Amino acid sequence: MPNGVAGQPLPRYNVLMAFTCNIDRRGRIARLVYGLVLVTVAAVLAFGWALHYDSVALWVIAISCAVAGAFGIFEGLKGWCVMRAMGFKTPM
Repeated sequence: MPNGVAGQPLPRYNVLMAFTCNIDRRGRIARLVYGLVLVTVAAVLAFGWALHYDSVALWVIAISCAVAGAFGIFEGLKGWCVMRAMGFKTPM
């Protein structure tokens, strides 16, 4: 077994604690709303903008919005916030 600092054992990763709920109902609703808005914006950008101009940069923007929105929906459904999981205190 690998050793950490000064011969101490390394901490074990607990799979069950990976997505512990760390936001309340208001935070979950906010994340679901902005996730749905971003996915909608991504669809509008992709079909109304990127398809007509056929530019890689426009597709990158549309796909980035879709990924950010999907992640917001995931956070809202799981009740888990990545920023709070890293120790940052968010206002909501």
